[in-house]
Amino acid sequence: MSHTGLAAAKVITFGCRLNAYESEVMRDHAQAAGLSKAVIVNTCAVTAEAERQARQAIRRARREHPAARLIVTGCAAQIDPTSYAAMPEVDQVIGNIEKMRPESFTPTGERVRVADIMAVRETAGHLISGFSGRARAFVEVQQGCDHRCTFCVIPYGRGNNRSVPMGEIVAQVRTLVAGGCAEVVLTGVDIASYGGDLPGRPRLGQMVRRLLRLVPELPRLRLSSLDPAAIDADLLRAVAEEPRLMPHLHLSLQAGDNLILKRMKRRHLRADAIQACETLRTLRPDAVFGADLIAGFPTEDDAMFDNTAALIADCGLTYLHVFPYSQRRGTPAARISNQVPIAMRKARAERLRTLGAAATRRFLESRVGDDARVLVEKPGFGHCEHFAPVDVATGAPGEIVDVRLTGIADGRLQGRVLER
Repeated sequence: MSHTGLAAAKVITFGCRLNAYESEVMRDHAQAAGLSKAVIVNTCAVTAEAERQARQAIRRARREHPAARLIVTGCAAQIDPTSYAAMPEVDQVIGNIEKMRPESFTPTGERVRVADIMAVRETAGHLISGFSGRARAFVEVQQGCDHRCTFCVIPYGRGNNRSVPMGEIVAQVRTLVAGGCAEVVLTGVDIASYGGDLPGRPRLGQMVRRLLRLVPELPRLRLSSLDPAAIDADLLRAVAEEPRLMPHLHLSLQAGDNLILKRMKRRHLRADAIQACETLRTLRPDAVFGADLIAGFPTEDDAMFDNTAALIADCGLTYLHVFPYSQRRGTPAARISNQVPIAMRKARAERLRTLGAAATRRFLESRVGDDARVLVEKPGFGHCEHFAPVDVATGAPGEIVDVRLTGIADGRLQGRVLER
């Protein structure tokens, strides 16, 4: 969860990078509408815990700002607007399409403004000038998802796949770079499906290579979560040939057992995940991989879980996002009779986190003594090419500095700035 303090409104953001991007757009819309003393809560629906935290934040926001206009939006609000509108603290609920429209922030007295997300075909035509106080910015390249993983409720909050035309992406990145942004992260719900709905059906890799070619002044480009089943040849070529495409890639793996992957309705098997990492590492020997993993999916037994745990070493994963399986109403997985007990889900998730923390530690230790280029994000701190956190003594936010990695303290690499 993050809080964005505004001159006219406060935005409280939960969930993914796409939500973070959209919160910036809403900040601009709220300011343009002249909203004063407003709180906007941008919710997430990926887990029941995310929804619980959002409701808690709504109640807290009302206590702390009793006179504020309180607007709730985001995936949880899109999927279940009635329940949020029923909260006495809430003044208005707006949907995921409506929150991108400036007119939605002009008070009308309409308590719920939520359209049918599945009927939407267009992408939002908005640009932002930058992220306040940030050296890194997210750029939305697509929305929605055409796949129906059995555990996932997000397509019902985001709709079907809709891609932003390449020209608009290029224009936005140019705007961000001109405003001082040194690193752009391409984000969306399922960016590996980029372009399937556009004329000529361009793929993600083609868009990435074109973006880097047309915006040579962009220092660094990152990708958000990738489906290993949809990594195309142009993207592999970009990984191999484009040094400005950062060597940290985050993969949507979810599990390491074939039967569980099939029951999740994923499009890859265990061997595909391992092969994807091996191929990418061959093309870019310094590549490092993060991954999403779910612990305790229905029917998962000890042997199945062990296959997922073993995937951390088999793929050489460095950073993990671990979630205990969350039963989401309306999903096929929620109807499976053999649900793993909640306590076991949490215990398995904790084991994965322990293994992930050890993998991260080993990676950080392996970098001590090496040189790196660190994007300073705030005084004294930034991230290197591999997205490892680095403490640096000098450098202004937005500056990329060359450092020698000298040690580790509090889970961060220590960087000594090299003389130019």
